[in-house]
Amino acid sequence: MNTITAYIEIIRPVNSVMNGIAVIVGYIIACGCLSINMNIILGFLVGFFLTASSMVINDYFDRHIDVINAPQRPIPSGRINERTAKIYGVLLGIIGLIVALYLGIIFFTIASISYTISLLYNWRMKKTGFIGNLMVSYCVAVPFIYGALLAPMKDLTSAAIFALIAFLANTGREITKGIVDVVGDSSRGIKTVAVKYGSSHAAIIAALFYIIAVILSIIPLYEGLVNILYTPLIIVTDIGILLNTAKILKSPTRENAYKVKNRILIFMMVGLLAFTIGRLPLAFKIF
Repeated sequence: MNTITAYIEIIRPVNSVMNGIAVIVGYIIACGCLSINMNIILGFLVGFFLTASSMVINDYFDRHIDVINAPQRPIPSGRINERTAKIYGVLLGIIGLIVALYLGIIFFTIASISYTISLLYNWRMKKTGFIGNLMVSYCVAVPFIYGALLAPMKDLTSAAIFALIAFLANTGREITKGIVDVVGDSSRGIKTVAVKYGSSHAAIIAALFYIIAVILSIIPLYEGLVNILYTPLIIVTDIGILLNTAKILKSPTRENAYKVKNRILIFMMVGLLAFTIGRLPLAFKIF
């Protein structure tokens, strides 16, 4: 049972499911509708399996860092050995790419490029710090575009706006995570913003990304791209992000950064809900 739990834990099921859901959200944003069909199910599976593979491979390459940063994870704790983790990650990736191929050559190409970027990040580019942060954020944002392309009626403008907001907010969160992991990262030569310039400067740069993301969240209201239920949810999202931005600026410590990056993730999920509900017909939500 402990082994089964480790295999589930290493794919970070919340992250994997959320990336699959992001494809569905992209679909909803693009067409302003939700219909359960084979394409949307397969799109979810592509997001899920490729993310799961990336999480396993990330843990494989980070196994030495995690001895310091996260010794409780499956590989450094000894619950999954290195060779098994590598095979597991590759198999998950192959499944995701096979599903993408079934959707068509365009979707296979996008999935292949995105998966390659995630592999490059895990293999080499994490050490670059900020560039690596951008690569992670691309992988977070691209599922929304992927889902939008699956939709029968494509409002790619709305999908692109949300993808950009997700990209910016996640980049801020990645920089914040660098403050949390500064000890382990510096020991392995990973040049995060926090390692290169210090936690205070990292907090300022993360704050800029958070603030720009909040500003962009107003555009759908201004352009009339969403219904009235978007407003209360995005207000909660924006206030939450801004309050946590103030907290990390005031106290850019490891402990506080850990709390802030977790809270930011919660408010990003509320923002996800805001866009999803905001793009559906009002009658659909009330009844």
